[in-house]
Amino acid sequence: MPDMRPVGYVIGLLVAALGVTMLLPMVVDMVYGNGHAPVFLESAVITSLTGALIAVACSNGVRDRLTLQQTFLLTTGVWVALPIFGAIPFVFGATEARIVDAVFEAMSGLTTTGATVLSGLDTLPQGLLLWRSMMQWFGGIGIIVVAMVFLPELRIGGMQIFRSEAFDTMGKILPRAAEIASQISVIYVALTVACALAYLVVGMPAFDAINHALTSVSTGGFSTRDASFGAFQGAPEYVAALFMVLASLPFVRYVQLVAGTAKPIFRDSQIRTFLIIILTVTLMMTAFRFVVNNDNIEHGFREGIFNVTSIITGTGYASTDYQLWGAFPVVVFFFLGLIGGCAGSTCCSVKIFRYQILFSAIVAQIRRLHSPHGIFTARFDGRPVGQEVLSSVMSFFVIFVVSIGAMSVALGMTGLDFITSLSGAATAIANVGPGLGDIIGPSGNFGALNDTAKWLLSFGMLIGRLELLVVFAIFTVRFWRV
Repeated sequence: MPDMRPVGYVIGLLVAALGVTMLLPMVVDMVYGNGHAPVFLESAVITSLTGALIAVACSNGVRDRLTLQQTFLLTTGVWVALPIFGAIPFVFGATEARIVDAVFEAMSGLTTTGATVLSGLDTLPQGLLLWRSMMQWFGGIGIIVVAMVFLPELRIGGMQIFRSEAFDTMGKILPRAAEIASQISVIYVALTVACALAYLVVGMPAFDAINHALTSVSTGGFSTRDASFGAFQGAPEYVAALFMVLASLPFVRYVQLVAGTAKPIFRDSQIRTFLIIILTVTLMMTAFRFVVNNDNIEHGFREGIFNVTSIITGTGYASTDYQLWGAFPVVVFFFLGLIGGCAGSTCCSVKIFRYQILFSAIVAQIRRLHSPHGIFTARFDGRPVGQEVLSSVMSFFVIFVVSIGAMSVALGMTGLDFITSLSGAATAIANVGPGLGDIIGPSGNFGALNDTAKWLLSFGMLIGRLELLVVFAIFTVRFWRV
């Protein structure tokens, strides 16, 4: 049985820190005078004290290094504990949400999924709207650190291929994570500020600009309006598309850029492939809207690039119900959500690099069949891909597909129809946001689903955000025997 004290200590500190951040929405509610401030004060006290007590109780077990088991438990435990405490303001606050709805909303926020069970967003207290946006912003920077520090160490899903780029931690996970996080944080904050200013320039109100900057850079997708980006059509859609793309690029490239090295950005095959996909599908959608829907070029291009970017990055904003465009766009958007952005970004889903490795492996195998005596190796970014990485990527693809299938069956058993079950499972595990159909489509939300489905989807969002294998490993007997 692993020593849980180092894990509890870090989780306690993070929970306490989360409680302190609740004071900001409290101040916002005080400024707006909506009477909701005491809710955040109570939530902050409960969360901070609980986190502090956990940290103090576990402080005698702090070590410089974490074992493999402890790292797995810490990575999963953080994304379990924070949504539980992040849900408190929804239970105590104006929404008076039931526990299942509050946890669903908080899990969707911190995993940057963007699926919501809340309606009437236009009338909610400003502090509660800001809290939803803040959770996504915290989740965005959190997953970057996880993807650059923990997953390469854990050899999850082929992420070990980025180990050298993630500033090799040499087993010293916590100290090195703090160093990496400090560099990333500066860039992350700078992108957020730039995004907020850009929204202000194109005419978005200040409060909406701040909130949407937080959820754009985190590729989260929570909005302050029930109509989502349908309330801000026009120039704000171009701004959103730009910053969703910027947030979907590897943050290690920004660190290198700040250090004076720009070449890696232009040489990164992930980035090139990602941008090519966005441009290609956007042009397809623009042409489709022009020919089939009789839309004008600018409007079709704007809606195309916004919604294509929103779905592939897993942000989940919606400026319109693209289900009304026709069957072809719906199918394209469904599979687009299963692609994702670049590794080491705020993005979710499968990620571009895994498809590149898969394609390279297929090509190598075909060439091997054609020339049995030749030596052909799968390559990524010009480098040979080792068998360990290749096996890890293949395992991820299998588990990803099986997980979506199993989740779809489980959701169907709760009484949901096929489209809702399949798209709900895919959007939760890929952390995209909207699903398909009349209930959870771009113009709906998840509030009408039954409680069992909401718990299942909350679990799906968790495992999807942590690359599946991190969570599943904990449920194996072998894990606890090591």
